[in-house]
Amino acid sequence: MSAVPLPEGWSTRLRVTQSRVILSEWTKFRSIRSTRWSMFVAFILTIGFSCIAATVTVIRWSHMSPLEQASRNPLNIAIIGAEFSQLAVGILGVLVITGEYSTGMIRASLGAVPKRLPFLWAKLIVFATVTFVLMVPAVLAAFFGSQAILRSDDILKLSFSDPGVARAVLGVALYVTGVGVLTLAIGAMIRNTAGGIAIFVAIFFVIPPLLLILPLSWYQPISEYLPSSVGGDVYAIHHGPHDLGPWSGFGVFCAYIAAAIVAAAGMLVRRDA
Repeated sequence: MSAVPLPEGWSTRLRVTQSRVILSEWTKFRSIRSTRWSMFVAFILTIGFSCIAATVTVIRWSHMSPLEQASRNPLNIAIIGAEFSQLAVGILGVLVITGEYSTGMIRASLGAVPKRLPFLWAKLIVFATVTFVLMVPAVLAAFFGSQAILRSDDILKLSFSDPGVARAVLGVALYVTGVGVLTLAIGAMIRNTAGGIAIFVAIFFVIPPLLLILPLSWYQPISEYLPSSVGGDVYAIHHGPHDLGPWSGFGVFCAYIAAAIVAAAGMLVRRDA
């Protein structure tokens, strides 16, 4: 029995291209309710905790000691919510890829994209784009919202045009996006939700305080190169003598991300070929 030839132009329509894989991943991303809720939680945490911190500061300002007042940096208040939103984004980054392995959806995904790597690139592009586009308005709302609450005290007033403020505020969006991309790459390597989340939590929330038990001569050279430290340099206004600086530190953070992506790509091709 002879094969029925495809109509003219169908070979082009059925071709797997990077743009089509990205569109497919975008469709999957926005159709899953848990991803929408996780992004919504990250958005609310970024704004909510900053406004709560600003409100508590205003209420307690007259009762604070001079030392406590001096420790209340208005920029730290504005970006404190990102400390919590990175947790939501980091966990979602792991789930975006490990969820496909746990449900078996990965077979259909890799069956549709035989070359494998376009699948990973599409995941990373969609997740990074959505996270950054969401976090930019969130951190801006957190900054201006907290400043609206703090404006009653001249000491706590801060302008977006002040030196380093715009870089720090928008740097928060870059940092949280980087955290999400890094955890997605970790999830692609581990392929297990619990394991990926455990590694994420260990890197960003367990190891940094645990290093405090080390002698100071060991702690400083190690801690300044931790992902959370070098990534956080991009949104810090003041840098200590051992910090790398905003863009140098963020460059090292990007190197961590790139290394994780390369490792994830290599393991994806080798294991799932």
